[in-house]
Amino acid sequence: MEYLKEAPWKVRTRSDEVRRTVSEMLLAIEREGERAIRRYSRDLDGWDPPSFLVDHDEIRIAAHAISPSLLEHIAFAQEQVRRFAQAQLDTMRDLELETLPGVTLGHRHIPVGRVGSYVPGGRYPMLASAFMTVVVPKVAGVRTVVACAPPRGNGIHPPMLHAMATSGADAILCLGGVQALAALAYGIEDIPAADMIVGAGNAYVAEAKRQLFGEVGIDVLAGPTEVLVIADDSADPRLIAVDLLGQAEHGPTSPAMLVTTSRALGVEVLAAIAELAPAWPTGEVAGHAWHDHGTVVVVDSHEEAIAQADRIAPEHLEVQVAEHQLGRYLDGLANYGSLFLGREATVAYGDKAVGTNHVLPTQGGARYTGGLWVGKFLKTCTYQRLTPEGTRRVAPAVAAISHAEQFSGHALTAELRLERIDEVYAR
Repeated sequence: MEYLKEAPWKVRTRSDEVRRTVSEMLLAIEREGERAIRRYSRDLDGWDPPSFLVDHDEIRIAAHAISPSLLEHIAFAQEQVRRFAQAQLDTMRDLELETLPGVTLGHRHIPVGRVGSYVPGGRYPMLASAFMTVVVPKVAGVRTVVACAPPRGNGIHPPMLHAMATSGADAILCLGGVQALAALAYGIEDIPAADMIVGAGNAYVAEAKRQLFGEVGIDVLAGPTEVLVIADDSADPRLIAVDLLGQAEHGPTSPAMLVTTSRALGVEVLAAIAELAPAWPTGEVAGHAWHDHGTVVVVDSHEEAIAQADRIAPEHLEVQVAEHQLGRYLDGLANYGSLFLGREATVAYGDKAVGTNHVLPTQGGARYTGGLWVGKFLKTCTYQRLTPEGTRRVAPAVAAISHAEQFSGHALTAELRLERIDEVYAR
């Protein structure tokens, strides 16, 4: 490999200060409840309303503040996410089969009861996050989804509020940061505790999810957003430069990498970024991220490009290579949050409106998990049903294994059932 530009990929965001601060906040909220939540909201966000719950009048006013064209685009994006989530749900079937005479096993997909959706709105008002974390659990059959977003001025940013409401949120809280995660986990006002919390956020929000895991379920532990582009000499260098800078605008610690089989393309991409960055609309953030965490590396072959991508396991992986090579990458790649195949597929499509989910694993998490999807909101629970014939088939093995493990009580539960069957037959 030859690095034309090299920078660290992984960013350490879980500092001792973040861990300590979040731990102290969660302990205070667990002890004091709403009083501590209100204190943190007032001190950190300058937000201390009579109620954190957003009422219907606020939702109606937010909708009137949005242009008709944006309303249509929001509805379009919601429908794409809903349609794909429903298609995924349709592939999941309950199961029941007789594995032995008298032994019936099965599983059911049971929706989580209550989900808390955190919609981030600190640096940018990310209304599309509502599509991913409210529409999808509702498709899964979740009974109650409580959406939560931080205040911006006098409340939630109007397009965000409208997106949350029309995505199907059963209740909406105007509350941000660690205190919002705690409110979802422990309950607040008339809102009971959630069973699961989903959604992205800053380092403090991510750490709060980490520390609350176990008290509630979570989706993934996400760090700064990432993009890796694989390209060959057929790719458009300016398009790649735009995609790298476009994703880097998320924050100054967002890694962006190009892995290319063409040194000439790598040089052209660097030149295109140097040309675009000074006038980039979010250049102060994107330029900083590219300077500190942007990488361009040249590899010898498509196989080496696949190996490099799988080693990094990026959140977003774009493949801009010759059309006849795309199948090789679809079959060969294994570690990524979401895959964007071909010149026309860009991360922003997945982030906003194409239909796949944008809550994805970062910092190598794609080695062991996928991103948020309709199945994350379903508990796959097994069951079993046996007849006396089933006990005759299974109990001897259960008893023998239990005795070998020195679980004599376990063995008795099987042996007693065998004895009772024998007594019935003896009569």
